Amino acid sequence: MVDTGPESRAPVAVPPGGTAPLGEFDRIARYFRPLAQGFPGAMALRDDAAYVRVPPGKELVVTTDAMVAGVHFFPDDAPALVAGKLLRTNLSDLAAKGADPLAYSLVTSLPRALPEDWLAGFASGLAADQAEFGIHLLGGDSTVTDGPITLVISALGLVDSGAAVHRQGAGAGDLVFVTGTIGDATLGLALAQGRKGPVPEEDREFLLDRFHRPRPRLGLGPVLRAGATASADVSDGLLADLGHIARESGLMAVLEAERIPLSVPARRMLAANACAITDLVTGGEDYEVVFTAPPAARPALMAAAAKAKLTVTEIGALRPLAAGGGWTDGTGPARLVDAMGRDITPRAAGWQHF
Repeated sequence: MVDTGPESRAPVAVPPGGTAPLGEFDRIARYFRPLAQGFPGAMALRDDAAYVRVPPGKELVVTTDAMVAGVHFFPDDAPALVAGKLLRTNLSDLAAKGADPLAYSLVTSLPRALPEDWLAGFASGLAADQAEFGIHLLGGDSTVTDGPITLVISALGLVDSGAAVHRQGAGAGDLVFVTGTIGDATLGLALAQGRKGPVPEEDREFLLDRFHRPRPRLGLGPVLRAGATASADVSDGLLADLGHIARESGLMAVLEAERIPLSVPARRMLAANACAITDLVTGGEDYEVVFTAPPAARPALMAAAAKAKLTVTEIGALRPLAAGGGWTDGTGPARLVDAMGRDITPRAAGWQHF
C-alpha cells in the first residue's frame, strides 16, 4: 500500500453525519496494519513490497478476484459482509486447487466522501475472517475514485508440489462431484432484490446468508488428493463451471438434474414453483467446488470427504465428444438432463461479464 499521488491527499468534503477521512498512511496504520500482524513478510506494511517464503516441497497458488459496488454487492451492504465475501471468494479458488491459505494483498478504490466508519466495518470483517481461515494481509494499494467502490484481493496459498488440481485433466468416464448445495446464493440474491414472493423467515435468512457469506471448502485438499482429475470453484454457475472443465479436457459433461444437491429452503421454493432447476444451476455465486474423478477413486474420495466432514455428491459424468469433434446440437460442453436423459435447456449456462 503506497501513496498514489497528490489526488490521494486532496481535501475531502465531509458528508452530513460522516467523519473526516484519515489520510492514506493513517488509514493503513489504523485499519490495515493490524491485519498484517503475524505474517513477518508483510513488514508491518512499512515496505514497498512483501516477502513470501515457500517451504521446500510446496508450490505457491495465486488467485485474484475483484468486486464492484452495484455489480457484486449492493452499495448499502454492511461493509463487514462485503469484506467477508471478497476474501471468501478468493479462498474458494484456493480450495478448488487443494491449497491451504497463506496470505493476501488488497487493493481498495474508494470514493472520497466515503465515511471512515465504512472502512472500520470493512477492516473488522476482514479481521474476523482472517481469524476463521488462518490468513493474513501482506500488502496492497489504495486510491480514490469518482466511481463505485472497487475492491480487489489476490490470495496466496500453498499446495504440495505437483498436487494442485487444474481445470483440465478430466478423462472420459470420470464421475462428476460437487460440494455442499447449489442455488442458495442465487435465491438469496433474488430475495435481496425483491424478485421472489414471501418465504418463511427462516428460509429467507438462510438464503440471504448464503448469498452474503460464501463457505470456502478449504478442507477439500485431502478429498481432491484421493483421486480428483480436474476441479473448479462454482462462481459463474454449476453448469458453466462444469462446462469449463469439460471444454478444457476436450469432453462433454452430462449433469443429472435429479442428483443436484439442494438445501431444504431451495427444495421448498422449487416445489412451490418459485424457481426452476435451471435457475439454480446457472445462477452462480455458490462458491462450492465441482470436480471429477474416475469411478475407481469414488470409495477413497467419499471416505476422505466423510473424514473432512464435507458433503460431497455425485451429480453426473464426462463423456467423449460426438463424432466430428464438436459439442453437439449447440448445447455447449455441459448438458443438463432429466431422469429420462432428456435435455433441459436453460437460457444461459451461467454468468458472464461480457
